[in-house]
Amino acid sequence: MSGLFQVPWSDYRPDLIDALGRTVSYTVVSFVGAVLLGLAVALLRLSRAWPARTVAAVYTEVFKNVPLLAIIFLTYFGLASAGIRLDVFTAGCLSLVVFYAAYLSEIFRSAIGGVHAGQTEAGEALGLGRAGIFGQVVLPQAVRQALPGTNTMLVDLLKSTSLLVTVSAAELMSEGRLITSATFRALEVYLVISGLYFALCYPLSQLLLLLERKVRAGVPLSPWRRRRVRAARVLLAADIGTGLATDVGTDIGTDLERKEATA
Repeated sequence: MSGLFQVPWSDYRPDLIDALGRTVSYTVVSFVGAVLLGLAVALLRLSRAWPARTVAAVYTEVFKNVPLLAIIFLTYFGLASAGIRLDVFTAGCLSLVVFYAAYLSEIFRSAIGGVHAGQTEAGEALGLGRAGIFGQVVLPQAVRQALPGTNTMLVDLLKSTSLLVTVSAAELMSEGRLITSATFRALEVYLVISGLYFALCYPLSQLLLLLERKVRAGVPLSPWRRRRVRAARVLLAADIGTGLATDVGTDIGTDLERKEATA
């Protein structure tokens, strides 16, 4: 074991920090794009128009059954051979977006479909339009149901950025390959790279689990919701106080009437 750690890591620290930042950038940009595209595909799957449902279903089935590595090669090398040249960052993010959007669309479709139809009817009774019902009634409840699966996809996407080593995306795995080529210490290098991925994924998964628990417990997360909850509590306390004062006053008046009648 004494001969295991012989790589001069201090020499590679700036490159590893830069690779770590690129990994996070790939993850954030790709996840945001995958969520937006996945939500759009899910809404198309729930559409009343059969052409929209058909297009969304074909998209979902294609990208769910094609390996991510093949999509990366098609996006970076395949499109270039057809005259469409994308830089590494764009090609990597696009590959991750179209792949994970297919899975997220199924998660979102299931969550939206799981909201009881009575909720929509209640929104209509309140005079809300279709956009208002979806944004204020259906979507908040669907988010709560979709959160576990979405969190899993985020952590999986972060790990899948390592596949971008095949196009030299300069993320963590690519940097590990470069360090291995320079030092010929593959075991040590990839142990450290694996430890860095664990240091990213484990805290993220625990934070997402905490977020999921807070959402399920009904804890308001945004400042706007916290203000509304505080205002509702103040109004409720005022109503309770007024009701108690009225009840006490009524009881005192009743007692005085009884005493006067007895006297």
